[in-house]
Amino acid sequence: MPRLIVVALFLAAACVAAPAAAQNAGQIARVQQGRSCAGCNLFQGDFTALEASGLNLSRSRLRQASLALAVMNRANFSGADLRDVDAYGGVFGGASFSGANLTNASFVGAHLEGANFSGAVLSGVDFSGAEMGTARGLTQGRLSQACGDASTRLPRGLHIPAC
Repeated sequence: MPRLIVVALFLAAACVAAPAAAQNAGQIARVQQGRSCAGCNLFQGDFTALEASGLNLSRSRLRQASLALAVMNRANFSGADLRDVDAYGGVFGGASFSGANLTNASFVGAHLEGANFSGAVLSGVDFSGAEMGTARGLTQGRLSQACGDASTRLPRGLHIPAC
């Protein structure tokens, strides 16, 4: 009987140590090939320098993914989990981040002209140097939870705290 308890404890510890929802390599490869993947698990995916406009990644899990230097104009990130994403220098003109969770994401130097941020969570987002003068759906209340710098371009009448 004690041996059974030891085995049970070992299995329980292994389950706790395993990631709850690991990435899906097939889905990541699909997006790396420039194909849409709505609702996909793209956790920690590497999409650095990907050039794929108009992708539908709505409701996808992109947490901790790299979108650095990506060109993803008109992409649909509506309702997606983009927490801790690195989108340094990315180009997301006309993209939709409507209802997305961008907590602690980095959009340093990103091009976000015409992007839609309606209902997006912007807590801890770094928009330093971002071009978002024609972005839509931004509110002062949500921008006050993010940060930027003197070169961050925002729609008229809005401001952002310094990082």
